[in-house]
Amino acid sequence: MSTNSHKPSKDRILNLFANATQASIYVAQQIAALITQQQKQGKLAVLGLATGNTPKRVYQELVRLHQNEGLSFANVVSFNLDEYYPIYPEDEQSYTYFMQEHLFKHVNIKPQHIHIPHTRCETEDILDYCKEFEDKIASFGGLDLQLLGIGRNGHIGFNEPGSSFDSATRLVNLHAVTREDAQADFGGLDQVPQQAVSMGVNTIRQAKRILLLALGERKSEIVSKALQGEITPEVPASFLQSLAQVEYVLDHEAAGEII
Repeated sequence: MSTNSHKPSKDRILNLFANATQASIYVAQQIAALITQQQKQGKLAVLGLATGNTPKRVYQELVRLHQNEGLSFANVVSFNLDEYYPIYPEDEQSYTYFMQEHLFKHVNIKPQHIHIPHTRCETEDILDYCKEFEDKIASFGGLDLQLLGIGRNGHIGFNEPGSSFDSATRLVNLHAVTREDAQADFGGLDQVPQQAVSMGVNTIRQAKRILLLALGERKSEIVSKALQGEITPEVPASFLQSLAQVEYVLDHEAAGEII
């Protein structure tokens, strides 16, 4: 699809914070408020969740809210953005392992409400599996809130440069920058998977609310491109400019080139 029809939204919400901790706590508070609001209405809170260094403090604060202030996750349904392919859930580099360590094992979310792309299936079965993942999201009425980080190459989820605005959950080839950034976790570049399963841009953009969290100076250049540059598949996060339900949450360092 041509990107010419995608114009920046006039309703952009930009929240700037002095540091990463304040930005992360704000995001956690927004998620907690949604969970509580849905509980009061007897509804599920359907969350799209991200992994990596960026959301760690968010999950830390959500765990604190659960353990110290009574925030219940009993009504939460979660869908994670992505997972390496191939990898096993018990591998320490897997996003299943990450989510258990940083959030799920510390709160009262129901195991059957946790959905993380698994990559045990053979390559020929991936297409069907990805369709099932999309159908599962739809069966819960779509995502109420999607939390995003942003890669140094502009990826959201593992929607790498060149991803279509219309893309759905699928098997993707990982960009060189993405693999380079992951090498410390895997003990070397040659150990980093070449592929991953990722929610698509179209899947993400259908979320009722989207919070993009970016922290640190090393994200400042791509944040500027994503928020102020051309809307292009070469910077997948730039597609978010055209959506009114997106809120950008940045610390001072990540916002360095836009303020």
